[in-house]
Amino acid sequence: MRLSGLSERSGVSTATIKYYLREGLLPPGRQVNATTAEYDEEHLRRLRLVRAMIQVGRLPVATVREILGHVDDDSLGRTIRLGAALWALPQVPEPDAEDRYVRAARQEADELLRTLGWSNAALLTSISPAYRSLVVAVAALRRLGHEWDAELLVSYARLMHRAAVLDLDFVDSRESEAERIETAVLGAILVDPMLQALHRLAQEEESARRYGFE
Repeated sequence: MRLSGLSERSGVSTATIKYYLREGLLPPGRQVNATTAEYDEEHLRRLRLVRAMIQVGRLPVATVREILGHVDDDSLGRTIRLGAALWALPQVPEPDAEDRYVRAARQEADELLRTLGWSNAALLTSISPAYRSLVVAVAALRRLGHEWDAELLVSYARLMHRAAVLDLDFVDSRESEAERIETAVLGAILVDPMLQALHRLAQEEESARRYGFE
């Protein structure tokens, strides 16, 4: 299809598509002559991914370019490729290592991983944004005097592992490696808010069952 056809099928203006091409977010089409290029279904899929990251995820162009660089780097194994793409997303800042609440939260998070037997996750604690987010959240709860029981954290973690299995089963159902990584990235941007919304709805439902509407 020509640029106009790509624009029509995607709903993205030709000017925006040309901008994405210049910024390296979209691979160039097959050159037909000096002024015309042909685009295919892969361009359409990539264009939809870019639009989701920018419009829904509200990611800056530079971050999108970095993520797509990892998505397209087939020299990396799947775990590293997936992690690198997800870690390029906006993350919480590094917590103050000297803060006593942070130190306690790190110990609690490390103990949680040992209890769960998540040895692979434990290997990544020095670089994992997810681990850092867990530490920041636990430290904030401790600081506010709302320490969660260790058994409760374990129960929540096991629920999340079940969700992770479903996530990766869905990722594995995609045909190509690039599609699998793209699906995982879209999951981080779009599915995480969906799961959070389902969690809130479940809380509302359970609250109504327990306490009614009075």
